[in-house]
Amino acid sequence: MRIALAQITASTDPQANLELVGDLCRRAAAAGAELVVFPEATMCSFTGSPAEVAEPLDGSWATTVRELATRLGITVVAGMFTLAADGRVHNTLLVTGAVEASYDKIHLFDALGHRESDDVAPGSEPVVVEIGGVGVGLATCYDVRFPALFTTLAERGAEVVLVPAAWAPGPGKVHQWRTLTTARALDCTSIVVAVDQAGVDDVEVSGPPTGVGTSMVVAADGAVLHELGSGPELVVVDVDPSTVGEVREQLPVLRNAAVLSAG
Repeated sequence: MRIALAQITASTDPQANLELVGDLCRRAAAAGAELVVFPEATMCSFTGSPAEVAEPLDGSWATTVRELATRLGITVVAGMFTLAADGRVHNTLLVTGAVEASYDKIHLFDALGHRESDDVAPGSEPVVVEIGGVGVGLATCYDVRFPALFTTLAERGAEVVLVPAAWAPGPGKVHQWRTLTTARALDCTSIVVAVDQAGVDDVEVSGPPTGVGTSMVVAADGAVLHELGSGPELVVVDVDPSTVGEVREQLPVLRNAAVLSAG
């Protein structure tokens, strides 16, 4: 599976971000990528107002991405904001191309001085889709701190888990990001593809979450296969989902956990 990691710095202008998505998707498709993964909040940076830009999944922003994916023959995963029933918004991953799906972020970032839940309603359902015959699970940013979601995705057929993010900068946050993405790969013995907004290193940043970069591809055995820097970057990588089965035979943590649960 050839996957493009599109580490971008989203602005607060959805139209400008669409143009960036289009440019990077065309470059990724030219490099043979079948899947392009953008960060959380690709539609609009958290420095803007999610409520002011939120649209339904058949709105103009998602429709433009959908048409782009169809035209290029690729699948695109990108973070956007959709309308929630209670007047807030959902922090949504749009999946469009070979499959049509969406995932609403379950674990909201009510931590470290932030309160995502003031404006964002949580999702409730883990999502696994099939892309090119491979089970692909979806998670978003703060979700990476919750191992149970990742093991649930694996139990539902995920061999690869995508983690788009806008990881809030701060002292030690890059270390935490690296550690958590690696730990989740080991927890669910799946390949983890974590794509963050480009940003800054371990410095104190006030205001809404932006990013630290450091997008990663981690193998099912915890080996870091690729790691990006902090700036904007497009990298196309090949991952081999067949290695997941081999790791799960040698390290049957999912099976062992199921036996313990049954007992």
